[in-house]
Amino acid sequence: MSSTIPLARRLAAALEPIAGQAQFSPECHANYAALGFPPSPGMRGRTSLPEFSSFWTSRTASMGDTPPEVVASALAVFNPAVVLPAIRRGRELCDAATIWSARVDGAAAQLRRILGPDLPNIGRVTEALLAASDDLPLAGRPLFAGGRAVEVPDEPFARLWRAADRLREYRGDSHIQVWSAAGFDPIEIGLLSDLYWGLAPRAHTGGRGWSDDQLAAGEDRLRVWGLLSGVTLTEQGRFVRESIETQTDAAMQRALNVLSGSVEEIIQILEPWGAAILEAGGYLTPLVRFTFDQRAAE
Repeated sequence: MSSTIPLARRLAAALEPIAGQAQFSPECHANYAALGFPPSPGMRGRTSLPEFSSFWTSRTASMGDTPPEVVASALAVFNPAVVLPAIRRGRELCDAATIWSARVDGAAAQLRRILGPDLPNIGRVTEALLAASDDLPLAGRPLFAGGRAVEVPDEPFARLWRAADRLREYRGDSHIQVWSAAGFDPIEIGLLSDLYWGLAPRAHTGGRGWSDDQLAAGEDRLRVWGLLSGVTLTEQGRFVRESIETQTDAAMQRALNVLSGSVEEIIQILEPWGAAILEAGGYLTPLVRFTFDQRAAE
């Protein structure tokens, strides 16, 4: 049975553990610690949790040694009051090029460790994903633009990670454009998204540096607008949040056009890789598992 989930969203879910595993890679964490950053704060199950100053500094390093305020604007869903001092501390430890290299190396190392050194179809999938992001618009997309600006390495697993990461950042930047245009702030969209994805209230948003008072005020605004009832999405709230996701899907159409008839095959190749990463503890989020389980139930 064909999936009722939009094709762009299925591709995003298939890419997410491959791109996002850099956040949880023990190899990345070790590389950052060698540069003087604090180590991972611990484990959740088999997953190594990120230390946020190194995560924020490394993720945005493709943009170069930009002012911390520019970094905070790109990391739109996190509280700038927390991001800014973390980036300033990171800049004291190393420059952007150094920590970007540490990120690429660590991301590739975890993929190689989990997926094995001889991964069938890695070259074909990688080149297709790179081609899909080559001509996407840069306007208003700082993380994607930074990712396009830095060199794509030749090493197969580093190249795969970069290919997945570029498309992931493009969708993420596009998502920020959509919810900003809809009039939401980072707290409000985060609170809506947690519930939209079937998570507990504040499940992700509560870990993004916002205070309890800020989160409570955001929930109050959503109730006034009729999007929340207590801590539950109303029908209108779900409709509004789905419309944001649908518009984000639409921003991916150019990439889908490049992939054309091969996109279904690429998703089918990527999904077992992502499942292996999740199973090994290389990535921690219920969102991808939620999408996979939803498809399995159809």
